[in-house]
Amino acid sequence: MNTIFRKSMLSVAGLAFAGGVFAGPIAAHANPVDAKPVAVTVQSAAPKPQGDQSHITLNDEQTANVKAIIAATKKAGLPERAAVISIATSLQESKLENLGHLGDLNDHDSLGLFQQRPSSGWGTPEQITDPEYSTTAFLKGLKQVDGWQDMALTDAAQTVQVSAYPDAYAQWEQQATDLVGQHWNS
Repeated sequence: MNTIFRKSMLSVAGLAFAGGVFAGPIAAHANPVDAKPVAVTVQSAAPKPQGDQSHITLNDEQTANVKAIIAATKKAGLPERAAVISIATSLQESKLENLGHLGDLNDHDSLGLFQQRPSSGWGTPEQITDPEYSTTAFLKGLKQVDGWQDMALTDAAQTVQVSAYPDAYAQWEQQATDLVGQHWNS
């Protein structure tokens, strides 16, 4: 059996050599192929927006809050994706308005851009209604979520916010992405 195996291997090696002898000279003298650029699609690391998208027209205060969120994100050394998640979260929670106590309209003691609660340890009412502080607090929570950069926006936001409406953040992803694109370098 050892002899049969050895003869089989020699036959395979012989065929490979013969193939190389015959193909090599032909390939070496063939006309070169015209090289043309090939379009390559690069997939973004960020997932595509999920579901139907919402959009609101922003006033000057809301635009200033977008810029404050972006500035806090940059100060924290985080990428644009973190700003997109933060802005989408604020769009859902407060429509980018720095809300104070709204009485019976308030969800418990929720305040600020992210509707963070002093009773849940987010900070004092004064801190939570400071856009830089509230954004930094949100980002601190986001950084603790393993793999947040590659998660669907709604999953990353929900992990930080623990909302009664966990899928609601997704509807703001396109507008948040557009706002970051518009204001990141301004």
